[in-house]
Amino acid sequence: MRIEQDCIGKLAIDDDALYGIHSKRAVKNFPISNEKVHPLIIESFLQIKKAAAQVNRQAGTLSAEKASTITAACNQLLLGQHQEAFIVPAIQGSAGTSANMNVNEVVAHLAEALTPGIHIHPNDDVNQSQSTNDTFPTAGQMAMLKKLPSLLKVINGLLDALEKLAQQNKNVLKVGRTQLQDAVPTTYGRTFAAYRSLFKRDLARLSAVRNGLAVVNLGGTAIGTGLNATRYYQTHIVEQVNQLTQLNLVQASDLIDATQNCDIAVAFSGALKALAVDLSKFANDLRLLGSGPQAGLVELHLPAVQAGSSIMPAKVNPVIPEVVNQVAFEVIGNDTTVTLAAQGGQLELNAFEPIMFRDILASETYLERGIQTLVTNCLNGLQVNRTQTQRYVEHSAIVATVLSPILGYTKTTALIKQALHEDRSVREIILDDRLLPAEQVDRLLSPESLLHGQSATKRNIKEG
Repeated sequence: MRIEQDCIGKLAIDDDALYGIHSKRAVKNFPISNEKVHPLIIESFLQIKKAAAQVNRQAGTLSAEKASTITAACNQLLLGQHQEAFIVPAIQGSAGTSANMNVNEVVAHLAEALTPGIHIHPNDDVNQSQSTNDTFPTAGQMAMLKKLPSLLKVINGLLDALEKLAQQNKNVLKVGRTQLQDAVPTTYGRTFAAYRSLFKRDLARLSAVRNGLAVVNLGGTAIGTGLNATRYYQTHIVEQVNQLTQLNLVQASDLIDATQNCDIAVAFSGALKALAVDLSKFANDLRLLGSGPQAGLVELHLPAVQAGSSIMPAKVNPVIPEVVNQVAFEVIGNDTTVTLAAQGGQLELNAFEPIMFRDILASETYLERGIQTLVTNCLNGLQVNRTQTQRYVEHSAIVATVLSPILGYTKTTALIKQALHEDRSVREIILDDRLLPAEQVDRLLSPESLLHGQSATKRNIKEG
């Protein structure tokens, strides 16, 4: 055992542990869950530490020997070695200080192990020219940026799947519904195309918010004034991080503002929430349209992927849309947490970034995986029940809406009521009562007229 000391007192640490007293205190003080700081935040921290050592060497405030050994330690850790040394909980107090010190301690102890005889101090050397208040926010935003491409990729996969469904079903008539009541006819091609337009907007929103995430407060140190950092460091650190990561980060023009305010995190979380809301609405529609198989709408056949009941033989449930709904609920809840944490900050710093970063990264992960299973295990095998949709259209009295400009609203209303009361089709009543010529009825109730009622109606008024 070795004894380490901080401003609180002394603590015994295992001799072979790369972490130190700050990390061990955090584990004791924050027993909220077993979840550790996200690996992408740790990776981003290490890239910042490596870049800082190189810039501090160039600035003349860190010896070449120390910079070299810190760089070597960071390189080894970035290769995935010694990950067990990062022990700090994801949810923690002090605005991420424990996460920063965990990285500082591990880098310092590993550097000394790699280069015996050189003393590397976690604060004086590894954390030189830095503060938790600029490195933790930067590492968090870097982690969000790193996860974003994979999320955008699966959204594009969702768009492709919906485009395929739209093309396959472009001429399949269906009854449109408003307030769960029959409305006017449309096609499943248009339905799937509309869903595609919805998620295309989500893709655009997330792509746009990416630019905000790239603006970081690195170089601002404690509150954005750059205290204890050289001018050289301040003007070169972001550029050096970019060379290591290719993330195209931009240093904030107002570092004090960027250090205390978290509106960028709120905006990004809001875009994730919008995607979650849209996915949940889509999942609801899939479950409703696929309800049955005897007593529901039965317009869609969702792929059967697993047994749905432990008591009812052969029952199959819409488990993929259901899990997507639950992903959405989680993401919406995470967004509420981010909102409250962002507005809960005071004065020059927000202390609640740990929970913000934890929840946003979780939301990105859940959405990516949720969309992936939705596409792979549901949309790719989705079938439209064309027989059922055609039957609904033919027996829906609401198709008479296209007759309203010719027969008038009042007479058409009476016609629809009669059809519903007598359980007869509109076509049948019109022909039996000789309200319109058969040829004109065929034109008015054709798929072309039902889908483009305005132009067809005007033409038929002239012909009538």
